[in-house]
This record gives sequence, structure tokens and C-alpha cells, in this order.
Amino acid sequence: MWDVRLLLGATLAFLAACAARRPPGAFRVLPAKPSYVLRAPDAQETAFPEVPGRFTRTTSAWVELRPGMELRIENAYYRDGTARRDLGSYLGTEIARFRVQPNGSVRLRSVESGVAQPPAGQAPVQQLIRASAMRYRFYRFFYEVVFNRKGELRGAVLLGARSASELDRLAAQLAADPASVCGGASPRCTVFPETCTVALEMEIVVNGAPRSVLWGSFLASVVKQPRRLELLRVYGGRLTPVELDAADPAALRLPLLPGDRVTWE
Repeated sequence: MWDVRLLLGATLAFLAACAARRPPGAFRVLPAKPSYVLRAPDAQETAFPEVPGRFTRTTSAWVELRPGMELRIENAYYRDGTARRDLGSYLGTEIARFRVQPNGSVRLRSVESGVAQPPAGQAPVQQLIRASAMRYRFYRFFYEVVFNRKGELRGAVLLGARSASELDRLAAQLAADPASVCGGASPRCTVFPETCTVALEMEIVVNGAPRSVLWGSFLASVVKQPRRLELLRVYGGRLTPVELDAADPAALRLPLLPGDRVTWE
């Protein structure tokens, strides 16, 4: 009797272990109104416009950064001593990309320069985010913050914190009184100058090659009338297939996410 019970227990344990190792099911894109939905392997359905919000916290004003997301900073340079910044004093631009690491910190990925030597009074693009501001685990990127009542001073802001609760507190303080958070040389706040544009991007893989695309991009932005299409998305630590009709233009409006792998022809 005991041998039978032991055998039964061992069998159940083996089956449970196999179930734990079984790969998850696929995502599925399903037609719906007013927008298509993405059904996850756990059967949870998300309307296309809400897919980015499932990946990270986001509003029309800010986005919390997650691993795989990037900031593309393009800064313009002008001759020193020129009062007006126009085409006559324009020297060119530099581009830096900063990527969010798996531990949440920010690291410089690459620099492209179209300026032989940045003027002494204008910081190189890779220094616009100071080293002391790249060591946090939580970041929120604000597309634009107004720093005075007249709206004369404004710019994109990167806010860093050691915890999610601290980030919420600093964000609330930033909304009420921007100067109290971003005044001085606080490493928690990076205010980008008016001479630069900051774009939020993410890295995906298309036909085996890494590619940076804008945050919020659709699948249709990287595939054009595909005859064959395969999309893999990270789910539960695994690359999981996304089943969709490649011939349906509405299905191709699925928002991309960091780490997506697209193969098409």
C-alpha cells in the first residue's frame, strides 16, 4: 500500500514539474470594436491603445522607463558668443542614446557627432545626463515641464529615484513646484536644454537585426504588406508567439514593445 502511495506521489510531483516547465500558450490578436484586442496566454484581453500601459505606467505627459527603453537625445550647437541662434551660427548636432538596463539604471549606449569640436560653453551631448543621475532604479520621463507661470522656460525632464514611492513623491512635487525638484544641481532631475530634442525609443529585433523605434510604434511601421510574418513577445521570461492575421491591416496596428522579435518577408 505504501509503495503505491509513494509511486502515486512521485508521479504527481513529476507531472507538476512538467507543467511548470511547459511553455506558455500564444498571444492572439482578435478583431473587436472600437479597436482590436490582444489576448494574453492567461486569457487577459487588452485593447490595442492600452497595450503600452500594460508594459509600463504612462500618461499623456510622462512615461516610466523600463528595461529595453531608450532616450535619444539630439543637441544642436552654435558658435560661442553669438546672441542669436540661427543658421548663420549653427555648427551641427550630436546624438546620444541612453538605454535602461535590466537593473533599472541608465547607461550611455552610443554617441554620434556632426560637430568637429563642441564649443567650450556648450556641454557635449553625452554629458547632458550626468553620471550621478544614471544610478537610480526608477525613472520617469516628462515630455515637457513648464518652469514659470508665463511659460517662457520649459523643457523635457528625466526624473530618477531609488524607489517607486519616492518617484511618485518627487513627481507630485515636480507638478506643484518644478523648481523645488529641479533647482540647483539635483542628480534626481535632468532638465534638457531648449537646443535639444529628446525622443523615447525602444529596441526590437527585425529579421535578426536590432532596431530602435519610437515608443508607441505599431507593427505596421516595420512590416509592409508581409507575405509571411512571425512576432515573438516576452511573456513570463520567455519569447512567446503572437498569432495574428498578417493580411489584416488593422491587426498590424498592434503596438510594439521592447524586446519584440519580428521576422517577415
